[in-house]
Amino acid sequence: MNSTDLSVLKTAVSWLKEGHPVAIATVVQTWGSAPRPLGSWLAIRQDGQVAGSVSGGCVEDDLIRRVQSEILTRNTPEMVVYGVSQQEAARFGLPCGGTLRLLVEPKPELAVLGQLLDKISSHQIVRRTVDLQSGKSNLSIGTRQDAFSCTEEVMCTTYGPRWRMVIIGAGQLSLYTADFALASDFEVIVIDPREEYAEGIHREDVSFFKGMPDDVLLEIGVDPHTAVVALTHDPKLDDMALMEALKSPAFYVGALGSRKNTQKRKERLLEFDLNQEQVDRLHGPVGLYIGALTPPEIAVSILAEVIAVKYGISIPKKE
Repeated sequence: MNSTDLSVLKTAVSWLKEGHPVAIATVVQTWGSAPRPLGSWLAIRQDGQVAGSVSGGCVEDDLIRRVQSEILTRNTPEMVVYGVSQQEAARFGLPCGGTLRLLVEPKPELAVLGQLLDKISSHQIVRRTVDLQSGKSNLSIGTRQDAFSCTEEVMCTTYGPRWRMVIIGAGQLSLYTADFALASDFEVIVIDPREEYAEGIHREDVSFFKGMPDDVLLEIGVDPHTAVVALTHDPKLDDMALMEALKSPAFYVGALGSRKNTQKRKERLLEFDLNQEQVDRLHGPVGLYIGALTPPEIAVSILAEVIAVKYGISIPKKE
């Protein structure tokens, strides 16, 4: 779940707890050019307050009016379609004559949404199934391979924890990497036990742990939504982190260093309790080769490689 939809979920739960009538709109189908992906959420309160978006602003005003005047009085979900004709698409500002189909739930269940938020917060992948006839929903264990689906009977959406980037080291390169990771919607955690770097992290948008990397990785738990990037250039710290990260289900593990140093590192790691398959998971030198020289440029190359792996894009072999 990206940060936008997670924020919508948190807001909807908060509003429902306060006793406000709330409707939730989900993007279930698009044709043509669409500004928001399938599964995107918009929460609408009875007084017109909203959280999130389903169209980037094209249809929200009309949808709020319909929710306030009609939909909130109903007990079951309603399908709302915008842009059936070229004229309507133009009226609502849908790009390239696009069409948007939304499922609006006028009575979302606080108990279910609260459980969903709790499970996502504990880094679980959850599948929510909504019965379109009754409006009732239930949760089950999900996988990253689950696809969004919506039929005339049910809507099934899978939600997972935010993608995380754990950065080992709090030096200049780490801070640039953190900035680009935050801009790419990653939750960012920085780990560095060194006193000389402990005062350098005073940011609300980054979680900082002043501890040994291997201990902290075990403490926070590394899941398939986590990337671990070792950037201290100190083998004692980087290797400790890598020994845990390479045994974890992290989707990406990378380390700073030249090709020669990377080869030496892999040989060292094999002397510990890592096998060849685990060591081969290491991306090194970290980042795509783009001729980067400065810390910001290297940070760009790191994020580019992490994002490529996240989406299953093949990475050119590093000779």
